[in-house]
Amino acid sequence: MINGIIFDFDGLIFDTETHQYQLLQEMFAEYNSELPLGMWQNEVGTDGSFSPFHYMEQQIGKPVEHELLNKQYKERFLSVLSKEKPRDGVVEYLETAKEMDLRIGLASSSSYRWVSGHLKRLDLYDYFQCIRTSDHVEKVKPDPALYLQAAEHLDLAPETCLVFEDSAHGATAAKRAGMSCVVVPNKITSTMNFGHVEHRLDSMADMPLKDLLDFVATVKVKQ
Repeated sequence: MINGIIFDFDGLIFDTETHQYQLLQEMFAEYNSELPLGMWQNEVGTDGSFSPFHYMEQQIGKPVEHELLNKQYKERFLSVLSKEKPRDGVVEYLETAKEMDLRIGLASSSSYRWVSGHLKRLDLYDYFQCIRTSDHVEKVKPDPALYLQAAEHLDLAPETCLVFEDSAHGATAAKRAGMSCVVVPNKITSTMNFGHVEHRLDSMADMPLKDLLDFVATVKVKQ
């Protein structure tokens, strides 16, 4: 029986990832270069050491001004995100979960400052009884620590939690934690291999939460 749901953040609640990749592609194009989608997908949902502008230098064969590019990137990225809304169906899922008295948590490989700031701007912060981020663990996804901590703070056994994810690293973390997982990919993550998960949706708007919970109850998939 599912007693709680735990959401990822970037790309799942709020599609930062599509904008992030599109912006980087625009910046790479300005230097007659390209950032391959497959390479960027390896970084989605985790905290890797990949530096896009170091990769740009390798592609164009000359140094770039990292400080300037990072400043331009952050300014343009935040400007775009200031106009972004939650993905379709997210608010309805949160409302339904609240009505059903399910415990609601969030587990993100991003920082608490990043996640909480955007949740407050989107007026979603108060839905979550627990928020766990990179500030709370030694290892982020695909390590299961974030999800295990979230379940513990929600006072739930892992097997009674349903995770919503958009990335392969996140889905792996959820399954390693012993939880059910439904993936809702965005444009950037849609071609990823998510392994063995309980279900996949193009959008949360495609299936009411109550129907999804009934379905997931019948198909527990092991990692």
